[in-house]
Amino acid sequence: MIQVYPNIYQIEIPLPNNPLRAVNSYVVISEDRNLIIDTGFNSEACRDALMGGIQELSIDLKKTDLLITHLHSDHSGLAAELNHEGVKVYAGAIDGHMINEMTKKEYWETFEEYNVLFGLGQDGISFEEHPGYKYCPKKPIDFNALGEGDILNIGRYVFEVVDIPGHTPGQIGLYEKKHKLFFGGDHILDRITPNIAFWGFDQDILSIYFNSLKKVRAYDIDYLFTAHRNIIRDPKRRIDELLQHHKKRLDEIMGIIKGERRTVRDTASRMHWDLRYDTWEDFPGPQKWFAAGEAMSHLEHLAAIGLAEKTQENGILYYCVY
Repeated sequence: MIQVYPNIYQIEIPLPNNPLRAVNSYVVISEDRNLIIDTGFNSEACRDALMGGIQELSIDLKKTDLLITHLHSDHSGLAAELNHEGVKVYAGAIDGHMINEMTKKEYWETFEEYNVLFGLGQDGISFEEHPGYKYCPKKPIDFNALGEGDILNIGRYVFEVVDIPGHTPGQIGLYEKKHKLFFGGDHILDRITPNIAFWGFDQDILSIYFNSLKKVRAYDIDYLFTAHRNIIRDPKRRIDELLQHHKKRLDEIMGIIKGERRTVRDTASRMHWDLRYDTWEDFPGPQKWFAAGEAMSHLEHLAAIGLAEKTQENGILYYCVY
């Protein structure tokens, strides 16, 4: 654990056997109330790291609140346990509802529909190996919903809630205008790019993510506290890099489906991934889920803006640029 700003501490929570390696949980302390931001997986390793940091800070959970930036289990996994201990839990309305839905097996069974839709059937993967299913909270949480413009006062800091959907449908961040601080979850990361997955046909999630990036770019930020890897001191530069990354991604995918109908799975298997695996067959099941989800969000964006055509046969989607 390290102090990253006055009264703000970072607890690095390990994520064993996961390419992300660790998640950064932040603790803002004050005499009246404390605030924990994100928790790690619902696992023993994450629990030990989080509770060890809390004990090291000697903070009282009865005077401590928890903010979950978004629904992914490496951020929300221990929320139910802390809630059971009497900790007030905040989240965006959309993602808070979805976290509680994730406690039901019916939520995860819809992933089998995506298995068919994406053409992943030949890979023999199941939602049961998805880290979201394995490490999510197992009991519903009594959330306090937050939205754009809501205020959290923690000691010297006045945090304004910012809606930043894209990485998930209802991710939120915290902006401290006076000190130029921003807690953004997985919205903007250094060295790695946030996974932009598919969240349903009712939204072009990649366009939503682009708009959220541009929204944060307009803020005056000196310290952007990320959930993975490094704190970012030049957010505008990093946002520009992320926008350029996705432009290259879209160009790459257009080349893959040019003149050839391809499934989501086949598109993902031909994309470049900064992973240590040599072939698609070497990808573990969870990485195939994430890769297919990212391919799908980009394919759907191309279809939404009229640059790709989409067809469906026997429950499987195909995309092509003619």
